[in-house]
Amino acid sequence: MVHCHGGRVASARSFSSSADLPPHQEIGMPSLSPTMTEGNIAKWIKKEGDKVSPGEVLCEVETDKATVEMECMEEGYLAKIVQGDGAKEIKVGEVICVTVEEGDIEKFKDYKPSAADAPAAPSESKATPEPAAPKVEEKVPAKAPEPKAPKAEKASRSGDRIFASPLARKLAEDNNVQLSSVKGTGPDGRILKADIEDYLAKGGKSEAFAASGLDYTDIPNAQIRKVTANRLLASKQTIPHYYLTVDTRVDKLIKLRGELNPLQEASGGKKISINDLVIKAAALALRKVPECNSSWMNDFIRQYHNVNINVAVQTEHGLFVPVVRDADKKGLGTIGEEVKQLAQRARDNSLKPQDYEGGTFTVSNLGGPFGIKQFCAIINPPQSAILAIGSAEKRVIPGSADGQYEFGSYMSVTMSCDHRVIDGAIGAEFLKAFKGYIENPTTMLL
Repeated sequence: MVHCHGGRVASARSFSSSADLPPHQEIGMPSLSPTMTEGNIAKWIKKEGDKVSPGEVLCEVETDKATVEMECMEEGYLAKIVQGDGAKEIKVGEVICVTVEEGDIEKFKDYKPSAADAPAAPSESKATPEPAAPKVEEKVPAKAPEPKAPKAEKASRSGDRIFASPLARKLAEDNNVQLSSVKGTGPDGRILKADIEDYLAKGGKSEAFAASGLDYTDIPNAQIRKVTANRLLASKQTIPHYYLTVDTRVDKLIKLRGELNPLQEASGGKKISINDLVIKAAALALRKVPECNSSWMNDFIRQYHNVNINVAVQTEHGLFVPVVRDADKKGLGTIGEEVKQLAQRARDNSLKPQDYEGGTFTVSNLGGPFGIKQFCAIINPPQSAILAIGSAEKRVIPGSADGQYEFGSYMSVTMSCDHRVIDGAIGAEFLKAFKGYIENPTTMLL
């Protein structure tokens, strides 16, 4: 058996009927997160023929969230690597290697997993149970407008028959996509639902760009970028977003930070950033207004007792959102230390599932790093809100006496809310509490 951080590996001990092969174990691509359907092999640490011991890393797997080390739990030998370095879009459960406890490893030189072990077709049929497949096909003519019917007919009458799963056909027709323009990645070129999703994520215009004569470079999408694209698209299409913006004066916040950092440095700690103070303020505001710390579950709203803040981190590998757990109960120094460590792991592409799963609210800051004044962020499902932090700017404001003016620093904050969960007044109540903590930051220490 093989173990992966944060997930289970599909594996089976196979006793071959052939006298040439000793008993062996087929190791499948693990499922490392609830959203993962496929993964890539970043690189193999062990080579064919190497002895493996419990705790040793077999390979690095690129999931939809991060690159994760895959560890061995039993002693044996790596007899065959089925999916080599850089292998992409391997379905969960698909065989990636074979191990043996002992025996002649040379016998596995030309080993290939049996067709029965291939998960591509079962995974598609699993998503659409066999009895349900005809229902999907029957519903399409009834739901689709009249002009769409000839398209499907035209495709079926063409010289080469196009093979596609029922889910793929339904998704293609719903989005006016010609199956002939999509490249299938399933068995024998069969078009799967994921192929249609990838085509739509690219805008479905690759042929148009090619025909226009433009000079361009096609950059392959990493697994995390594909999943992020699909999740954000689903978020904007299925979550009724609305936005609330408030300006918060941050002079006292900046002053407090200036007073705390010398104490931090004197005790050997890291400097506290404005973003660390924002995370703490958001966490305490969520404790005051727990309705914003919730998820829509169709039949009910789940309100979380933990305040776990995801922090958006942009890297060359894509967008990561590591989580600071129980941020409402942690001191500023602890929050600052955790954010710096998590951000570095994100840049190194070494986050583990426990580093990003379980968040209940997200903070995205484009102000400090990039000077963006104000923006609206996309909600990170299954959460119901995300806070977009803009940059601080000095403004001239009326002074205490008539005819007098003074300077004040203001930061623009926009909250994106899921209207199914957070009514407008509740969102406003959260921002009022958040603004209170930002403008009177010493209250966060009480």
